[in-house]
Amino acid sequence: MKLTQAEEKHLEFVLAPYISDEKVQEMKNYVQHGNVSTYEHVSDVTKLCYLMNTRLHLGADEKTLLEGAFLHDFYLYDWHTVGKQLDGLHGYVHADIAARNAKRRFGIDDKVHSIIKTHMWPLNLTAVPSSKEAWILTTADKVISIKETLFKRKILEKN
Repeated sequence: MKLTQAEEKHLEFVLAPYISDEKVQEMKNYVQHGNVSTYEHVSDVTKLCYLMNTRLHLGADEKTLLEGAFLHDFYLYDWHTVGKQLDGLHGYVHADIAARNAKRRFGIDDKVHSIIKTHMWPLNLTAVPSSKEAWILTTADKVISIKETLFKRKILEKN
């Protein structure tokens, strides 16, 4: 998943209000899958969303897609420990928590809020993606999550 230098700069420009935020930076402290931080995960998902949209000419609203992708796991806790307190329900509840946090912190619009809330479909059967942007995010998140779980964990286990 390689972006050109110009594409990297473009993403940094679009996401600048979020990247510089101290709560977003806090995501670097939480493990997502394997040995990948939540921040690295959302960055990789955002890049894949961007590539899918541009290279496949999907025509999704770029700003909406990138905001939703970058904030889709803005739940701000270590799900490996807090998840136990949630009775193993992290997979079912974190999309709502992330959407609520993003709304409170950044005042995201309803479309971005919906994209974040539905990114865990089909695990959350009632939260079905309803826009092109939401479907792109849902797909990209699954691809990156599988990659992290299968391959990044193996690297960690070998050490």
